[in-house]
Amino acid sequence: MSFRPPSTPDRFAPRFSEVATFMRAPLAATLEEADIGIFGIPYDGALTHRAGARQGPREVRNQSSLMRAVHHVTRMAPFELAEVRDMGDVPFTGIFDIETAHNDIAAFANKLVSKDVIPFGIGGDHSVSLPLLRAVAQDGPIALIHVDAHTDTQDEFQGSKFHHGAPFRRAVEENLIDPKATIQIGIRGTQNNTEGWDYSAETGMRVIFCEELHAKGAEAIATETRALVGDRPVYLTFDIDCLDPVYAPGTGTPEIGGMTTHQAQVLLRGLNALDYVGADLVEVSPPLDNGTGTSLAGAALAFEILCLLAQKVGQK
Repeated sequence: MSFRPPSTPDRFAPRFSEVATFMRAPLAATLEEADIGIFGIPYDGALTHRAGARQGPREVRNQSSLMRAVHHVTRMAPFELAEVRDMGDVPFTGIFDIETAHNDIAAFANKLVSKDVIPFGIGGDHSVSLPLLRAVAQDGPIALIHVDAHTDTQDEFQGSKFHHGAPFRRAVEENLIDPKATIQIGIRGTQNNTEGWDYSAETGMRVIFCEELHAKGAEAIATETRALVGDRPVYLTFDIDCLDPVYAPGTGTPEIGGMTTHQAQVLLRGLNALDYVGADLVEVSPPLDNGTGTSLAGAALAFEILCLLAQKVGQK
């Protein structure tokens, strides 16, 4: 029997075997070999309450071994459309300082972007979207599809402007996203003030509270989203707390009244044929989970996102 290095996993081996990479993608040996680079961002230093999302990437990797190669509805096979690689985890040099950690994330993503590799980050808390946007929006503001229970457009909290409830306010201020080409889907839950909701509305973001999604249906919301984004470069960020805590209890800020996993699947499948420049899936917190259900949902929805990115590559 010849030696097969662990950097080339067998996708058809028993799912309890092999090194746990994202979606059983090969580990990257070089930047040049990848079209899409999936990587872990084990960081939750910007959380405002319950910690644990730093452990999300490892467990999502583990649960993603349950994902197979072909989508059951679209028949899309992302590994045939694109060269997909697991790029490892962001290496941190200053994990106890938010801005230093964000600089580390941006530097890592910049390496991928410089080689035309689409970055797909698995977090980690939602603050990590800001440095990822800094990497992909260097030529000007881009469109944003933001699926979440919260707008994450709050301002400073406890002396920090970079906590996980503020990344998209900072992204507007840094001219990374066009608020009028931004849509926030699934918003709900009580707040101590209306600051975030007001900022999103006042800057021109389309805010879809979850009640509207339930009333209109996920497919209709996807159609509106595609129309809003058009042919602009777009970034997709998906916070697992958009799901109702029945489906995703393992997250730091759960809110009842959320999406079902099926609604999230329908929504994502409807966001096809867009010009994606990057994506992330965040806020999976294994220590807060009941078993592994939230991580499994994260892995399955990450596969949906991977299909969208691979479709973009296949259209080149």
